[in-house]
Amino acid sequence: MTAIAADLLVGASTDFLRNFSPFNRMEPGALAFVAERAVLAFHPRGSDILTTEMGVPRHFYIVQRGKVQARQTGPTAVTEYASLTLGPGECFPIGAISAQRPSTNAYVAVEDSFCFQITDEDFLQLMQMSPVFHLFCTQYIASLLNQSRQQLQTTFSQRAAEQQTMTTPLGQLVKREPVCVGPYTPTRAALEQMNAQHIGCLVIVDDENHPVGVLTQSDLLPRVILAGFDLERPIGELMTANPHQLAATASAYDAALEMATHGVRHLLVVDAEGRIKGVVSERDLFSLQRISLRQIRAGIENAPDVGALQRASKDIRQLALNLIAQGIGAEQLTQFISALNDALTRRVIQLALERHDLVGIDFGWMAFGSEGRHEQTLSTDQDNGIIWRCPEIEAVGPIRQRLIAFAREVNTGLAECGFPLCKGNIMASNPELCLTLDEWKSRFGSWIREPVPEALLNASIFFDFRVLYGNERLGDQLRTWLNKIVRGNSAFLRMMAGNALQVAPPLGRLRDFVVEDDGTIDLKKSGARLFVDVARILALRTGVDSSSTAQRLRQASVKMGVSADEVAAIIDGFHFVQLLRLRAQHLESENDGQADNRVDPDSLNELDRRILKESFRQARKLQLRLKLDYQL
Repeated sequence: MTAIAADLLVGASTDFLRNFSPFNRMEPGALAFVAERAVLAFHPRGSDILTTEMGVPRHFYIVQRGKVQARQTGPTAVTEYASLTLGPGECFPIGAISAQRPSTNAYVAVEDSFCFQITDEDFLQLMQMSPVFHLFCTQYIASLLNQSRQQLQTTFSQRAAEQQTMTTPLGQLVKREPVCVGPYTPTRAALEQMNAQHIGCLVIVDDENHPVGVLTQSDLLPRVILAGFDLERPIGELMTANPHQLAATASAYDAALEMATHGVRHLLVVDAEGRIKGVVSERDLFSLQRISLRQIRAGIENAPDVGALQRASKDIRQLALNLIAQGIGAEQLTQFISALNDALTRRVIQLALERHDLVGIDFGWMAFGSEGRHEQTLSTDQDNGIIWRCPEIEAVGPIRQRLIAFAREVNTGLAECGFPLCKGNIMASNPELCLTLDEWKSRFGSWIREPVPEALLNASIFFDFRVLYGNERLGDQLRTWLNKIVRGNSAFLRMMAGNALQVAPPLGRLRDFVVEDDGTIDLKKSGARLFVDVARILALRTGVDSSSTAQRLRQASVKMGVSADEVAAIIDGFHFVQLLRLRAQHLESENDGQADNRVDPDSLNELDRRILKESFRQARKLQLRLKLDYQL
């Protein structure tokens, strides 16, 4: 081979490697080292590339074209859970060659495939010379996640900046057509329009749609009511003439300055010909600046009514976008969302308590499901109940009725704030979920004694509970009692384990993912649930009090002697699925779509597809452990 031909091959190898992690971030010298030593080998369909019987691997492989299937071998193999498919850019066997031991997987070409291979000596030298490659091999999924987070951060930073900056042109802030009348319109008719359209600022225009005046709600008291203005007189006699206006190309900052200078709360936005285009209010500008955790929290706590909480609910969504743009991880992000939703729920409860006399009733408002786990995303319905204590048996009925009437108002208020009513009626206004402490114990006890499918379904919802308002000790007592009786009931735990294994990770034998008929994957039912279900069982088995999935896995792994690295990789996988859910929900809601949990794998970039595959592999590993533990 001539020197020119060799250089061309090295160049082609380099170009290929640069498309995939970790080579796209690798130091130039290290990348050149790989490209110069990589040998491209052909593996016909059905041929073994590496097996356990071949001993310690002599090569490190990078799939260049085709598909390679990894099948777990050995005594712990479970056929339907132990195979995965590797595509271009994916490497193997990282663990075996790093540890200089035989691979536990057999790697077979499932179609005609080409793989780059470097010797084991070059592999070890590469780990020494390249910190990027070393980190990749030791923290495989964490490394990939970090890259994805950086990509996501870049994308959402731009989106957040576009949506929030005070340099935004006023034309982009106008969200609706202005409501206009002529100056000779009778005042009564003009006010009726304001009332019908629910607006705070009416624009008076001439025949060519040029604004000549405005009338705002704050004008009504001094000019109409107190002055006894005749409503049959034209609006032109009542309006504020020569209203403040700015061009649509002016910035939000210009508008804020204009409002501050002249002490007005509304500005008219006009086009290049001076015709009315819309109205910008002080609140519109304020919303650009106020999206912070502290301010939203203060807004919630001081909200005078549900209407104010509805606005706060929208701010929580905007905050989520900002936090994604700042690179916040899924665990912190879902905790932020849950904390703010908790505060919002508490305020709805406080407002309802002003109309319901529950003084002297010892109760707690319980959150179930994702809210109970502090893992709320942007799309979640209500799952709640009430736990209470009654000193006198004869008072149970009347007190329950009072609590249910109160709960009904809270459920309605939460629905108005964007938390849909639960279709399964898992809500505190349901008499079946407004129970005393003893009744809850009896209810849980019946599910545990008779773990029929419905009881197991209930366990997956109600076992993730916490008290977010009222007497938290009632919840603590229920948790302590529950852990005590479940921990010693291996039959119930085994039934729960069987239920958890009914949904397999959507990984294909040949294709990357198993998708539903519409080409999507439900990341809640076929993704997050896989981790959540196993974490719940491990927590119950080991007596962990936490209701959070990540904390359950961390604390249970310590008691079970699982390595920190292993559980960290599993939790990273769970959080990536959660992050994809949040991202999909946000983008869907932005486009007025249904904010569900579905994602089309083909719409993901190559890096996110790889991480999603790895996340599902982690879920499969977790399920495999459960399967072995309970011999299922």
